[in-house]
Amino acid sequence: MLDVLDFVNAVDRIADRLRSLPQSRLRAGAAATGLALARDLSARAQRLEAPGRTPYEMPAAGEFAVGDQVAVAGRDLAEALRAAGDVEGLAEALAVVRDVRL
Repeated sequence: MLDVLDFVNAVDRIADRLRSLPQSRLRAGAAATGLALARDLSARAQRLEAPGRTPYEMPAAGEFAVGDQVAVAGRDLAEALRAAGDVEGLAEALAVVRDVRL
């Protein structure tokens, strides 16, 4: 059975990987991939927390901040999924995170 901790661990691995990449790799597309992931996770959390409201888009904070953005958005989503008891949403979000290639 899936646990929110599985999701948090997967998010942390991606966030740590982004934080450790050299600037050249970040500029070559890894930062854009990370930002897209952070935005997706953030939007999922917002839809759970405020259904009916259009999610705000996470702003680009720069290539060196994208790892932190992924971590924050992932933890926000983990908490929203836990509070909602949304096992299907958890499995879906975990699949999205595991599919990210940097």
